[in-house]
Amino acid sequence: MPNVQHPKVVVIGSGSLFFGRQAIWQMVHSPHLNRGTLSLVDNDPGRMEKMGLLAEKVVAEAGVDLRVEVAGDWKDVLHNADFVVLSFAEDTVRYRGLDCQISEKYGIRMCSGDTIGPGGIFRAMRELPLIMACVADIERLCPDAWVINYINPSAVNGMAIARYAPGIKSLALCDSLHMPHVKITYAKHAGIIDDEGDWNADLDSAFDMRIAGVNHFTWMLKAEFQGRDVTAQISETLRRGVATETMDGDRSAKAIHNDAIGCQLFEIFGVIPVCVSHTKEYLRFYQGHGVLRDAIPALSIWETDLRYARHEAMWRQVDDFISGALPISQYMTMFGPDHATDIIENMVGDLGKPFFINTYNQGAVSNMAHDAFLELLCDLDMDGPRPRPVGEMPRGIRGLQEQVLDTHELTAEAVVKGDYALLRRAMMTDPLTSSIADADAILRELLAAEREGLPDHWFSQAAF
Repeated sequence: MPNVQHPKVVVIGSGSLFFGRQAIWQMVHSPHLNRGTLSLVDNDPGRMEKMGLLAEKVVAEAGVDLRVEVAGDWKDVLHNADFVVLSFAEDTVRYRGLDCQISEKYGIRMCSGDTIGPGGIFRAMRELPLIMACVADIERLCPDAWVINYINPSAVNGMAIARYAPGIKSLALCDSLHMPHVKITYAKHAGIIDDEGDWNADLDSAFDMRIAGVNHFTWMLKAEFQGRDVTAQISETLRRGVATETMDGDRSAKAIHNDAIGCQLFEIFGVIPVCVSHTKEYLRFYQGHGVLRDAIPALSIWETDLRYARHEAMWRQVDDFISGALPISQYMTMFGPDHATDIIENMVGDLGKPFFINTYNQGAVSNMAHDAFLELLCDLDMDGPRPRPVGEMPRGIRGLQEQVLDTHELTAEAVVKGDYALLRRAMMTDPLTSSIADADAILRELLAAEREGLPDHWFSQAAF
């Protein structure tokens, strides 16, 4: 069994700027983790060295006993691991740009391009083979470790590990529903607390908020405070945001029109989407194929150049912390807990906090299959996640969920088996596909454009 007194956490893909820096912060600050070992793995020597140096400086600043080790090969550090976090992606900015640009040529618009549509399918084709190779080594070198997938498409990768490596203890994560922040956000939307208000256990227990669905396609199925339905108040807050959301703040493709889309979907389905920046990409309504002009414009396309610029700025910040241009004391106040390491702390310390986990339904959503792979609020400890009851998924939304699940399950099976016929079936099942000819063209062009990032077997099949 894992040694919870001195936990060893291996982060594979520690150069991930959206996880690595926060993981270091949490491992240092948590009394349940900072006497253990943090193993940082990255196949880019430069990034690996930088994150190792950053971690050492943070550990020294905090004066804790956390041991830091770095490696370019995960096999060198997997021995005795208690947790292995998968957070890698190979040249993902460039490939997501290709996914979105080529798909747009054939009428599929993606604002994120990493979970549904051709972008989700091809990201799984690029990342999942390496994930399964890593899982095989984990099964051999540290079979008792918990494997935490933090790589999109999280549902595809998570269900692939669960179904094709059943001997491994695993769960899949996405930070969009990080607790307690997501609950506090909707408590503010409902007027339960204001921006200056303090959150406490009494308010938490009085606010019955139930969210469920496939990752990135999640919905608020219940919102009651002290037994009173506050869904309308939450919707009204979104409606008030519509007037300013395209004028102020983040103007990226993932951010624009989100309040307007959330309000529109609530009006249609009677439940509030809680991950609109992704959910809008799952629905055919925002693809721009209507005869009449819609009130909300078609999706904008994910911006490759903008993401490159963000990454460059983040690496400059890391360099400044390492060189001393920025004091490490500033790092200590700038960052905070990360979803994955928050969950690890909770499991190791048996803290009893609930978190949203991508896992098997197990009856939580009463009118969906037990093995439906959903994002659900779970109690969890070293024995794993236990989903809390949610209730029924509403008609309409449930049908859309099932289509997404079928797409994800076919994608996982196709990639694990290397089967082009299943891959094509996944593409034709995907909710964004509206033309067989266009879908086939997207498959052909993306295979050709991304050949260096894909396994060779895709190019030896007669269907291609």
